[in-house]
Amino acid sequence: MINGSENPRLHGHHHAVQFYGNDASLFTTVGGFLSEGLVGGHPSIVIATGAHASAIADQLTSRLIDVEAAKASGDLVLLDAEETLATFMDDGIPNPGKFEHHVGGLIRDTLGGRTTMTVRAYGEMVDVLWKQGQEDAAIRLEILWNKLATTYEFALLCGYSMGNFYKQAERFQDVCRQHTHVLNSDPNVVVFEQQKRARIA
Repeated sequence: MINGSENPRLHGHHHAVQFYGNDASLFTTVGGFLSEGLVGGHPSIVIATGAHASAIADQLTSRLIDVEAAKASGDLVLLDAEETLATFMDDGIPNPGKFEHHVGGLIRDTLGGRTTMTVRAYGEMVDVLWKQGQEDAAIRLEILWNKLATTYEFALLCGYSMGNFYKQAERFQDVCRQHTHVLNSDPNVVVFEQQKRARIA
């Protein structure tokens, strides 16, 4: 699959993946994805490592988003990836019921009854799992996100370091198959614009 290409087996929601070679390109893509939504009045959720969450907040600030005001109003929620994982992992496996309760509840609460809005979420819990050698758990988590999209209105962008796949090239397609769109590490990628123009590879 190529930059911006669609997975024909998934439809009806946006679940993109960014394979990044360096943090700067990731932060630029995530900043563009989230800021576009925030400017349009759509709330955003970031579930990332502490260092990445801080850098993403800085990227939003550089795009003239008042991060503190957005956090205070509940339109921007920043969560730690490992702490969030701990709320639904059982013996190294994502628990579907706990995931729906905690993550589904997070999306519901962030929407706050605004039925015309779409939450934009960036998550790297899967990347954390992959780096810990829990590849199967990461794939299961991607599947749970896809199931959650049948209940809640959200657009999700996942981040994976390309370093995860240098010795596991065969698993690259396993990840791609769980996403509607696959992005490269080009810092100029704009998620939704690529989706609009996307064609099946």
